Amino acid sequence: MAKNAIQKIAMNAAENIPYDKLVLSQKNVRRIKDGVSIEQLAEDIGRRKLIQSLNTRPVLDGEGEETGTFEVPAGGRRYLALGILIKQKRLAKNEPIPCIVNRGQETSAEEDSLAENLRRADLHPLDQFRAFKTLSDQGFDPEEIGARFFVSPATVRQRLRLASVSPKLLGFYEKDEIRLEQIMAFSISDDHARQERIWERIASSHTQEPYYIRRLLTETTVRADDRRAVYVGAEAYEAAGGVILRDLFEQDSGGWFQDAALLEQLVFDRLKVDAEAIRAEGWKWVEAAISFPYGHTSGMRRIYAEAQELSAEEIERYDALKAEYDKLDADYAKAEETDEAIEAKLDQLGAELDAIDDRPQSYDPAQKAIAGAFVTLAANGQLQVDAGFVRAEDEPRPETREVNDDEEGDAEGRARSDGDDSNGVVVNGKPVGDSSEDESEDDGVKPLPDRLIFDLTAQRTLALRNALAGDVDIAFVAALHAFVLQAFYRFAPDTCLEMSLKSGSFSQVDGLAETSWAKEIAERHQAWDRDLPEEAEGLWAFLLDLDEPSRKALFAHCVSLTLNAVVEPWNRRAKALEHADVLGRSLQFDMVDAGWTPTVEFLGRLTKARILQAVREARGANSAQLIDHMKKDIMAREAARLLEGSNWLPEPLRVEVDEVSVDAGDAVAGDMSDEAALDGDAAELPAFLADDADPSSDEPVTIDGDETDHLEAAE
Repeated sequence: MAKNAIQKIAMNAAENIPYDKLVLSQKNVRRIKDGVSIEQLAEDIGRRKLIQSLNTRPVLDGEGEETGTFEVPAGGRRYLALGILIKQKRLAKNEPIPCIVNRGQETSAEEDSLAENLRRADLHPLDQFRAFKTLSDQGFDPEEIGARFFVSPATVRQRLRLASVSPKLLGFYEKDEIRLEQIMAFSISDDHARQERIWERIASSHTQEPYYIRRLLTETTVRADDRRAVYVGAEAYEAAGGVILRDLFEQDSGGWFQDAALLEQLVFDRLKVDAEAIRAEGWKWVEAAISFPYGHTSGMRRIYAEAQELSAEEIERYDALKAEYDKLDADYAKAEETDEAIEAKLDQLGAELDAIDDRPQSYDPAQKAIAGAFVTLAANGQLQVDAGFVRAEDEPRPETREVNDDEEGDAEGRARSDGDDSNGVVVNGKPVGDSSEDESEDDGVKPLPDRLIFDLTAQRTLALRNALAGDVDIAFVAALHAFVLQAFYRFAPDTCLEMSLKSGSFSQVDGLAETSWAKEIAERHQAWDRDLPEEAEGLWAFLLDLDEPSRKALFAHCVSLTLNAVVEPWNRRAKALEHADVLGRSLQFDMVDAGWTPTVEFLGRLTKARILQAVREARGANSAQLIDHMKKDIMAREAARLLEGSNWLPEPLRVEVDEVSVDAGDAVAGDMSDEAALDGDAAELPAFLADDADPSSDEPVTIDGDETDHLEAAE
C-alpha cells in the first residue's frame, strides 16, 4: 500500500517593490502607539537600512486582476518610517523596498498582522545587557550606543554594569533563580568572589531583599556623605588608591569608600597638617581628632577674640552711616508707594554698617601663648576649630579656688608635657573607652547591664537639664527645695540637684556631645560666658545690673547644670532618682518629646530577647514574630524600623519604671485579633516583611522606565 505524499510548503515570494507602489492597509491590527516612535525607527532605518521585509498583498480590481499596487497589512510602522525618510529627501519615492508578497491569501490580512505581532519574542534583559557589553567591547562608548538605540547614556551604563556581575550569578538570573532587582544590588561591587560568597550566605535565608544585599556588600565601607569622606574628598582618596563603590540604580549620595582603614589614615594625615598650621598662628597647643567626648573642655577657662578698636574717623563714619540709614528708613516707612532706588540705598547702607560691625576679630598674643585649640570635624565634614581654652596648669597664677576630685581627675587626664614629641599638637589623642565583653545570649530576659543603664540615664539627665533650663519657675522651686532640706533637716540627700554645683561630664558615653541637648546647653553656656566679666571681683555688680528675666534665666541655667539623674551601680541614690521623676513630671518632660529614638546602635547593645520584648511592647506579638528568626545585627536594624514612631522607651528612660516582662508584652498583643494586628503592622513594616509582593508574579520587568528598549521585531 503506497504512502500518502506529504505536501510541500511553498513560501511566499520576496520582491522589491517601489515605495510609490505601496499603500498602508487599514487592516493592520495595531492601532495604539507603543515602543519605539516612528521618528526613531526612521533614524534607525536610515543608519542600518531595512533589516526586515514588509508583508504585502496585491491590490485587485473588480475583476480580480492585480492593479500593480500593493497594500501593507503588517509592517505599517516601517512603511511610515520609510515615508519620513522620503519627506526628508533621504530616500527616493520609487526606491525598491524588500517585500514578502502574499498572493495565495490563504489567511486574512488581519490574521497575518496579528500573527506577526504575537509570534515575536521579546529579548531577554540578560541578552540585552550582553549585547550592549559586546558593542562596548567593539569600541562604542555609552553615548554612541544610547544614540543608536534611543536610550539615555545613563541607561547604557546601568546595563553595562549589570553585564559585569559575576557570570555565575548571571547564570542564576538566566534560570530565574535570582531576580533582576537582586542583580542590580550585586552590581555595586566589582568583586565577583564577594558577590558569590554573599549569595551563598543568603541563598537559603528568608532575607534576600536588594537592600540587604547592598548592606552586606557595603558593611565594611564608609558612606561618601560621612564627615571623614567629605573631609578627605573622593579625589584624594582615589589618588591614594582607594576604590569607591557606586550604585547606578539607586540614589547613593556619592557611593561608599571601600577602604575604611585608608580613609582613616588620610583623615589623620590631613588633620596633622591642619593642626600644625593652626598652632603656627601662636597657640601653645592644638589637639585634633575626628570627634571629642562630651565635656572635654571641662575645667578650662575660655578666652575670646576681640574686634579691632575703631579709630576716631571710623566711629565718625559709622555714626554718619547710622544716622543716614535711620532717617531714610523712617522717611520711607511713611511713604505710600515702594521705591526701588530707596530700597537699594537702604541695602547699601545696611551692608556698610554690617561690614563695620563684623570687622575682623583677633586674640591677644599674650593670651594665645597660654591657650590652645581643639580641631575636629563637623557633621558636614568641614574643619571645626574651637580656640581659646586655657588649661589649669597653664594659668599665669595658681588657682585659689577649691578643686573637687572630678576636676582634678579631668585636669590630670588633660595634662600634656611641654617637652613631648608632639610639639604642642595632638592628633586623635582622645581616650579610648573601655570595651566590655559581649554578654552571652540566651532565651531569657536578663536585667539591663549596669553600663547600659548608666548610658541611658546620662542621656536622660542631659535632656532633663535642657528642659529644666527652659522652665524658670520649676528651677526656682527645685533650688528652694534643696536649700530648705539642707537648712532645716539633718540629712538632705533626697534631691537630684547637686547644689554644690558639681556637674558630671559623662565623657565615657560615646556620642553624647552630638545630641541636640548637649549642643543647646553648650551654646547657652558659651553665650553667658561671653557676657560675664573676666574677673570674679566684678561679678556681683554685674548680677545686680542684670534685669530680672536675664537673672532668672542665668539662675535656671546654673541650676540645670547640677541635675544628676544617672543610675550608677556603685552609687545608690534611690530617693534622689525618685525626685528626678517628680521633677520630670512637673516639667511635663518626656524623652520622646525631647527627641530620643531607639537607634540601631542602642538596640545592638541589647540581647535578642530584649529586642523582641521591645517590639512586642510597641507593635505586638505578630511584629516580633516577623524578626525572631534573624541574626542579632539584622534583628536590631529591622527592630529600629518597626519601633520608629512608636514612642517606645526603655525602662530607664520612662518617668515611672514599670516592671515589664515578656509575658506581659504577649498579653498586650494578645488583646488584639490576629487580623487587626497584621493590618496595624503592615503600614509600619518594610516592604519585604509585609508580604505584599508576589514573588511568582509574571509581570514584565521594567528597567529605568523603559518598557521596551529594543526595536520592534515585527509589526
